[in-house]
Amino acid sequence: MKTLCKTSIFPASRDIVFAKLQQLETLQYIAAPYETFTPTDPDNLIWTVGSTTSYRFRLFGFIPFGTHTIHIERFDKDMVKSKEGNEHVPVWNHTIYLKENENGTEYTDKVEIDAGWKTPFIYLWAKAFYAHRQRKWIKILKATQL
Repeated sequence: MKTLCKTSIFPASRDIVFAKLQQLETLQYIAAPYETFTPTDPDNLIWTVGSTTSYRFRLFGFIPFGTHTIHIERFDKDMVKSKEGNEHVPVWNHTIYLKENENGTEYTDKVEIDAGWKTPFIYLWAKAFYAHRQRKWIKILKATQL
């Protein structure tokens, strides 16, 4: 298992970041083009503690990568914690930490990855993905404040 941590300061209050974090559209925007995902059950899209949702997952928008499942363990303004995975990456435990400060919100993605022999390769992809994702977060938050 490998653990990845990436932190950025977002130019918005924690309330704004948390509100956007609850919207599937935000997640789809910040993930593209590294990954795209479509809900398998469009009527089951509420993320609450104990909920489980599944998505058809594609790398770079066109390489099928199975069904990705997200089980929410904690969901509040301080932390979002999920146990995730799919056929290729059985363990993708994702924790988001939100901490308000004088410059906005300190946002940290922490991801535990276990994909067997593929783990080092998935880790390298995830490192690029989370850097991209946080840049897109900053872009969408700046656009919101205009």
